[in-house]
Amino acid sequence: MKTIGLIGGMSWESTAVYYRLINEAVRRQRGGLHSAEIAMRSLDFARVVDLQKDGRWNDAATLLGEAGAGLARSGAACVLICTNTMHLVAAPVAAMSGVALIDIIDETALALRADGRRRPLLLATRYTMEHGFYAERMAQHGIDIVVPDAHHRTIVHDIIFDELCQGQVRATSRDRYLAIIDAARVEGIDSVILGCTEISLLIDPATLPLPGYDSTAIHADAAVRFAMAETLDRAA
Repeated sequence: MKTIGLIGGMSWESTAVYYRLINEAVRRQRGGLHSAEIAMRSLDFARVVDLQKDGRWNDAATLLGEAGAGLARSGAACVLICTNTMHLVAAPVAAMSGVALIDIIDETALALRADGRRRPLLLATRYTMEHGFYAERMAQHGIDIVVPDAHHRTIVHDIIFDELCQGQVRATSRDRYLAIIDAARVEGIDSVILGCTEISLLIDPATLPLPGYDSTAIHADAAVRFAMAETLDRAA
């Protein structure tokens, strides 16, 4: 089994979900007391948020890239940036890490394409919804994302940072997200991307009125497939 490298802490609330999902998947596949081989670097999220707010993306890339390189030195065969927003700097992080970077946008796009979805609503941080990197990457897969209007984008963003990243899960906020999804249906959306790794703490995609895609679960599953490939090949 290959070692999975996690660049986490952004926030640690969702990094804990990654850890659980990856280990649950390995246990399902291998049984007994088996668990995943994981190397993790958990960053101080406040430092990362300051870089985001100041638009210092090059500095953020260096911070995450150094973390990825450290994971590679510790034996990780791949790295995951455990947040959608910081995939804005995925290319330099991959280059600095020197090992495979499993991209959350690509993996989510592949899941959408497999189900024939082409026009999803994206719920995410303001950076992910507005910066353009996410839409451009999805477009490479033939997927045309829709984002909420400006007012609703602010609601989505604030709930992520002010509540979910701080461990607060409120039914009223869940209702607000569901109302935003309902409002977007007039745009002809065919699915919903939970495009922030914390949103799965608030919403179960299986309960949505349209097919929901949890980027955290999709990303974690891709990591397990990568790590288990050699093991499964030998078993076959």
